[in-house]
Formats: sequence, C-alpha cells, structure tokens
Amino acid sequence: MKRVFVTVGTTSFDDLIERVTSPEAVQVGQGSILPDPDSCHELTLEAYRFKDSIAENINCADLVISHAGAGSCLETLGADKPLLVVVNDKLMDNHQLELARQLHQDSHLLYCTPSTLTETLKTMDLAVLSPFLPGQPKHFANFLDRALGVQ
Repeated sequence: MKRVFVTVGTTSFDDLIERVTSPEAVQVGQGSILPDPDSCHELTLEAYRFKDSIAENINCADLVISHAGAGSCLETLGADKPLLVVVNDKLMDNHQLELARQLHQDSHLLYCTPSTLTETLKTMDLAVLSPFLPGQPKHFANFLDRALGVQ
C-alpha cells in the first residue's frame, strides 16, 4: 500500500486525526488538530481543512480511511476504492455506526473505532471486500410511479 487518503468530511473528528500515523493526505475538517507536514518523517503528508472536491484524492488512493458520513462513504465506494470507516463513538444517536455496520455486513467496507484503528490496520484483509454496485434509479422511479398511480 502506497497512498492512504484520510477524510473527516466537514466534521470535527480529532480522535481519528490523532490516531492516523501513516497518511499521505489528511483532510482535518473543523477539528482543532492540523498536523505539521514534518511530523511524519518517512511519509509525505498533505493536510488541509477544506477542499472543493476530494475526488482526485480518493481516485489516487490505495486505501481510504474515512469518518462514517454517507457522502464520504458513497463517494469512495462509487470510486471502487477500499474503504476503512472509523466510527466516531463519541457521537450521540450514532447513525454513522448503523451505516458502517450495514455496509460492512454487505462486504463493502471495513470499520472500526479510533481506539481499534491501529489493530484494524495491522490485521485487515481488503480481499474480503465486494464492489459496491451503483443504484438503479429507474427501479426507484418505477416504484414511485406505481405508488403515486402514475403510469
């Protein structure tokens, strides 16, 4: 593995940023931690708060480590990139855990918490992941047509 992209989206997720030790690109969002580019001596580190699009970062990555936001997950899976989701276990009403758990059960991603990130990185097997197939909007449109009585 050569390039890892880490994103927290636009949220504050300092626990994830603190735990990451081998990134080449880190999007830190609104968090209070902005890693110094010289803090990772054997790596090239690029850190930024916001970017108009992270598509290029995702496409260049060999692995994406992300918070469990739906947008970040779907964009990464849609790019057919291996995804390790780190669930923010400090959130109340943690819908992100539900999303990560379901996508994991469907074999599309791996997930962990900040405290288990290092061990997960050491033991993960990306070969168990299955491609995330794009939705079929026509089926949804047909369902809506039937439900609304429009044909």
